[in-house]
Amino acid sequence: MTKDTAQGPALEGKETTIPLLPCVSPDETLAFYRALGFETTYEMTRPYLYLALRFRGFELHFGKGPKGLDPKEESSGGCLVLVDAVEPYHRTFTEALRAKYGKVLARGRPRITRFRPGQSRFSLIDPSGNNIIFIQRGEPDLEYGGSKALSGLAKTIDNARILRDFKNDDKGAARVLDVALAKYGAGAPVEDRVRAMAARMELAIALDDAASGQALREQLKALPLSEEERDRLSEELKAAERLSEWLSRATATRQA
Repeated sequence: MTKDTAQGPALEGKETTIPLLPCVSPDETLAFYRALGFETTYEMTRPYLYLALRFRGFELHFGKGPKGLDPKEESSGGCLVLVDAVEPYHRTFTEALRAKYGKVLARGRPRITRFRPGQSRFSLIDPSGNNIIFIQRGEPDLEYGGSKALSGLAKTIDNARILRDFKNDDKGAARVLDVALAKYGAGAPVEDRVRAMAARMELAIALDDAASGQALREQLKALPLSEEERDRLSEELKAAERLSEWLSRATATRQA
């Protein structure tokens, strides 16, 4: 509704923005978002495609994708969803996926990206290659390349975090960690070495890279850590336990 003023009509009321995203497979799109807990508010495939989905206070709409759209590129479209806290959303979605599929869809497409304590965003990648990014309000500004307050291996760990958590670039994060461990590892503080190796182990699992995982596990075993250091780095060292469990499952799968 508008009111007339001496300068002309004045704007009143609240605006609502709803993203219209490309869709290459209505059935797969509906199945994925319904599994997450979205409500379908409109569904039409003929004479043209239009889907409308809602989750709590926001909506996503879908139409026919342009000719030649390749979902594998995962650059079809996107939407930012600003929330007060991201962890409850990630937990809700992962629980819903487990209930529907018996597992969290963490690889391939569609999927939900990984989440770690303190992380301020995560993404849903849908069957059409759209990226729905949930971001915590007041998220700190990023320093691409790593924090300028850090140096050496510590700076690379921060850079890898940005590539992994904000750019969804696991391969890039693994690459910069490999280079930095080779360049700085021998002279870096043991805490930074363990942190870098723990981050790289998680990426080995995500990238299904058993060879790198095996090598990292042996390198970590060779580090002379005191009991005090092991206590201080207990959370980072859990990455080695998760890696060992994953390697055991991967070996059993290959031998079956």
